[in-house]
Amino acid sequence: MNGLSATVGAIVYGFFEHHLKGERGLSPSSVASYRDAIRLFLCFVARRAGRKITRLTFVDLTADRAREFLAHLEADRGNHIHTRNQRLAALHTFFGYIAIHVPEMLAEAERVAAIPQKRAAPPATRFLERDEIAALFTQLPRTGRHALRDRALLLFLYNTGARAQEVAELRLANLSLEPQPRVQLHGKGDKWRACPLWPETARLLQQLLATRCSAGCEVKPDAPVFTAAKDAPLTRFGIYKIVRRRTADLPANARRGGRQISPHIFRHTTAVHLLEAGVEVNVIRAWLGHVSLDTTNRYAEISLKMKEDALRLCEPPVSAAPAEFPRKAVWRDDASLSAWLESL
Repeated sequence: MNGLSATVGAIVYGFFEHHLKGERGLSPSSVASYRDAIRLFLCFVARRAGRKITRLTFVDLTADRAREFLAHLEADRGNHIHTRNQRLAALHTFFGYIAIHVPEMLAEAERVAAIPQKRAAPPATRFLERDEIAALFTQLPRTGRHALRDRALLLFLYNTGARAQEVAELRLANLSLEPQPRVQLHGKGDKWRACPLWPETARLLQQLLATRCSAGCEVKPDAPVFTAAKDAPLTRFGIYKIVRRRTADLPANARRGGRQISPHIFRHTTAVHLLEAGVEVNVIRAWLGHVSLDTTNRYAEISLKMKEDALRLCEPPVSAAPAEFPRKAVWRDDASLSAWLESL
């Protein structure tokens, strides 16, 4: 499969089956993300070339077409810059693979690699306050169809900070509900991590599984923990629908301009509440499965409560007269603290 004698179809097949799955070992969700990006690009190129996608050749795959495609994403599809950058990253990888197997495409691949990412302000990190979490679980129904499942699902999300995909892929074998409840989560990069479970979370999960057993179905180790109709595993989109439906009446929605609450907001909420509870940031990083500590550090910037607590620590006594304050700052007597302040 070398040179221009190779077909676009053969290269695309090799990119997904041999490179992404075989060599890089990406998760199904990551492969699906690449699939969506490349499918959109090839369909766009076919429309511009005026022929079927099965008739495309490498001559059609140009850096100019890539730039036009990125502009189309923003102008016509209304995609955010972050989505545009994600699609561009997929194109960088795809054209890099083409350059290896079709050396004649090296110059064009270099031009694609030179297309820069666009700068964009980081998205606002939204999370629920503790009183909002309390209000949510107070208003959740305790009876009715799926009431137990939905309560267990929402508490599991808040307890673990798991991603929606991680919850969708959760199996019974990943749970250990006694004597020390915990769960093994399969995260990004094919990495596993363990999270402790609160006794209440474990209790609800035990009730949920017991209900399924009493219904006559056999719960095997590879059975999904959270199910939809006919015991099919809940999908990522199904989890989104449950979260949005169960949180629709929260005042938090009105304060956020009507924007719906997603499973990822529970993940942010877990991180912020752990931070407010004094949990060390490296523990939170491992808890959430972050590769980089920088990803976790951003939560320290968004908690107003922690900022208010820090401000109170810096407040001078209201009754203190100027003469009562020491003439020399106390921190200057601490060499290590002085050095740290100088480094800021």
